[in-house]
Amino acid sequence: MFRSRAKEEKAPSLVKTPVTDSNQPRDPQAPKGRPTPKRSAAQSQRRSVANTPMTRKDAAKRQREERRTAMARQREALAKGDERYLPARDKGPVRKFARDFIDSRFNIAEYFLPMAVVILVLSMIRVASLQNVALLLWLVVIVMIVLDSIVTGFRLKKRLAERFPDERRRGAVAYALMRSLQMRRLRLPKPQVKRGERP
Repeated sequence: MFRSRAKEEKAPSLVKTPVTDSNQPRDPQAPKGRPTPKRSAAQSQRRSVANTPMTRKDAAKRQREERRTAMARQREALAKGDERYLPARDKGPVRKFARDFIDSRFNIAEYFLPMAVVILVLSMIRVASLQNVALLLWLVVIVMIVLDSIVTGFRLKKRLAERFPDERRRGAVAYALMRSLQMRRLRLPKPQVKRGERP
């Protein structure tokens, strides 16, 4: 008689709720108990699940792994000359032609390091005549490298203008001359043509 109305309303609701077994599959025809979300809402929910914030440690680990795989792929590309994974400075048909042009020639500049070591050793010996020879050799080597580089640069520029009239050729000659300073076996990407073979 003196019961509150709120308690009377709560009591039947507790009795009426049926106990469902969570393992029992839901009938496809049965109502879900919630409205179907709109497409925009579903997509944003999927995006938020995909972009779940990782901890700083997980993010750093993932970034390291990605960097490691990218570097391994790039090393393999430099060894094989695979254009897809080469660094930006080595990509493109113009740069490839410049590499092949240098690799197909005999370049004086590629022997600069061995000659520099020999000249350095000669200059360290405390004999006046040997030190004079070392100075003369320095002069001869530098003049020969400069002359060879000028001739190579002009020839390459001409060949690039003939072969790639519509392509962007800026920096290709400097790129090729820098490659000519490296010893052939140490060049990256690895040479794809033999000496004397026309690119």
